[in-house]
Amino acid sequence: MIEIAGHTYALDDPLVILVCVGAAALLLIFVLLIMAVRSAGRSVQMTAPLVQQISMLGQQVQQLGAGQEQLRGGLQTVSDTQANAQTQVIQTVEARLATVQQQMQDRLADNALRSARSLSEMQERMKETLHGSSKQTTTSLTQLQERLAAIDKAQDNITKLSGDVLSLQDILSNKQTRGAFGEIQLRDIVSKALPSDSFALQHTLSNGKRADCLVHLPNPPGPIVIDSKFPLEAYEALRAAETDWALKDAVAKMKTAVTKHITDISDKYIIEGETADGALMFLPSEAVYAELHANFPELVRKGFDARVWIVSPTTCMATLNTMRAILKDARMREQAGAIRSELSKLVTDVDRLGTRVGNLDRHFSQASKDIEEIKISADKAGKRAHRLDNFDFEELSPDDAGNVVPLAKSDV
Repeated sequence: MIEIAGHTYALDDPLVILVCVGAAALLLIFVLLIMAVRSAGRSVQMTAPLVQQISMLGQQVQQLGAGQEQLRGGLQTVSDTQANAQTQVIQTVEARLATVQQQMQDRLADNALRSARSLSEMQERMKETLHGSSKQTTTSLTQLQERLAAIDKAQDNITKLSGDVLSLQDILSNKQTRGAFGEIQLRDIVSKALPSDSFALQHTLSNGKRADCLVHLPNPPGPIVIDSKFPLEAYEALRAAETDWALKDAVAKMKTAVTKHITDISDKYIIEGETADGALMFLPSEAVYAELHANFPELVRKGFDARVWIVSPTTCMATLNTMRAILKDARMREQAGAIRSELSKLVTDVDRLGTRVGNLDRHFSQASKDIEEIKISADKAGKRAHRLDNFDFEELSPDDAGNVVPLAKSDV
């Protein structure tokens, strides 16, 4: 930067560079002029051309001075233009800054309003959420109290049920009470599956043996016995065995007890000519039934060979439903003769009704014929009466019977 007459000029400005070049040329001219003056003493002959050159150089210097003045005016104009442009730029920037500042203030105010509105809405939502949460918490606590009450009640029921289970174990531990329990369960199943007149409980047979239940089936197969006594001690020992030796001993006792029970049922309750050619051994436990079929199939086969069918509560119900179908079929066969007799009487009554309807039809036909003849006679009588009413003595004419009757004027 160069400062000349209170004006600052940049060194990279083209006008400044041009002025510098002009000043350098002027300086060079002066140097040449000095050199020319020095060389004037050496060569007088060269003075005239040198003077001309000096005069030309003077003119050029004047021209350079004029150019310098023009350059100075141009630089002044450029400086003024730059100052005006800078002023306008500053004013434009200040105006834009004011506009941006106003916009920023407006946006900040708008954002503040939005933030306040959002904060208010958020507070309302938080209030509603807290209110809803409080309500749900109250409801949940109420439901929790109800469930706790239900759990307490269920716990009381479980305690009572455990006492009942213990009493049931006491019942099953006694042989007599266990037999009574099996009889009660069998009676409940049979009473639900069969009509009351189709079975008998604690029925005494001809050999003096008392059957737990006797189902009165028709021949064949005939009345069949259901026994509800089962040696549960062997099964309990089998379940309680913890060593191989105890398990082996329990299995042997189980086979012996079940085999003896099958033999007793076959000997006591299968009587030729009185009962069916087989009997049912009722097991009051599905677990015992599953144990026999799963681990003791030879005992099941022995039962088949002895014609003793082993049933559980479920299979007993299915067997009794089959027996009910057999009883229903037998009763229908018993009523078949009466139905045929009634049908024969119905056919006779229908034939008699047909005969009587035919007689009535003939009576109606005869009566209809008599009515037609009566109508014909009435018509003839009416005609004759009409002729008598219009009697005329001018002309006589014989009638169909050969009698002479007067002719009416209408007949002439």
